[in-house]
Amino acid sequence: MAFTVGLVCAVVSAFGTNLSFLYKHRGAVAAPDVDIRKPLRSAIDLFRSKWWTIGWAVAVVAFGAHVAALALLPLSLAQSVLSGGFVLLAVLAERYFGFDLGRRQWFGVVLVAVSLALIGVTGMGGGSNSQYSIAGMILFEGGALALGLLFVFSHRVPRLRAQRGVLLGAAAGIGFGISDVAVKALSGDLDSGLPGLVSAWSVLIVLTGIGAFFASARSLQIGEGVSVIAVTSVAANLSAILAGVLVFGDPLGEDALVVIARVTAFVLVLVAAGLMPAPVRAGEAMKKSSSADEGSRSPSPA
Repeated sequence: MAFTVGLVCAVVSAFGTNLSFLYKHRGAVAAPDVDIRKPLRSAIDLFRSKWWTIGWAVAVVAFGAHVAALALLPLSLAQSVLSGGFVLLAVLAERYFGFDLGRRQWFGVVLVAVSLALIGVTGMGGGSNSQYSIAGMILFEGGALALGLLFVFSHRVPRLRAQRGVLLGAAAGIGFGISDVAVKALSGDLDSGLPGLVSAWSVLIVLTGIGAFFASARSLQIGEGVSVIAVTSVAANLSAILAGVLVFGDPLGEDALVVIARVTAFVLVLVAAGLMPAPVRAGEAMKKSSSADEGSRSPSPA
């Protein structure tokens, strides 16, 4: 029962997370530029944008489902399901908002359907393992943090400046992944009661969450929306899936056939994520709509 509830929570979180990203993209491009040197002012400006606030509200609900999924499922399994979320969003966009998906995007939909079926069949015996090695956590989280910071400061390399939005999105995704890993560790520490909340992982969750918040907002402002959303999601999912296997020891299976099936499922979900990150037309339409809204608010010339 816990596995089924966890899987449902993961699907809800996947859908809500990517829907919130599209709303936040629409709000971010209409808000003043994010300036990390003025975090409070930047945050206020973002939340003054209606669409950013709606996206953030959706993200809060999705995060609640995300935490439940992380607590009930092995980390690598939860993140693999979450990585297929923007395919669900694509189907919704075409079905209810009149956007057309190309052959490549529909191929991604089929891949995710097959992948989730494989994960469901081979994951029924999975637990919600939260046991981890302190040394392994420190090495993994420290390495991921260093990589995220490299992406943040990559704009200082002239050849990479044109890709600043995507690289900031990758940094944000890694930050979200670091937070997810810490949430998983904290969910195990809470077995000891309320004192489990007061730990280094709680501090890490808050700090990386704040950093990822601003990095994500700025990446949505300066990068192409769909690409940024895709890179952010894939970076978050990849980092957490790797942590599930390397830090928490999530089993790949009890025999060779199950191992092959689950590895194939994980790979197919990530391949599908690359093929169909989000409905391109939907992202472009939202961006144009935001620009139009911003223009309508500008004062007319005297």
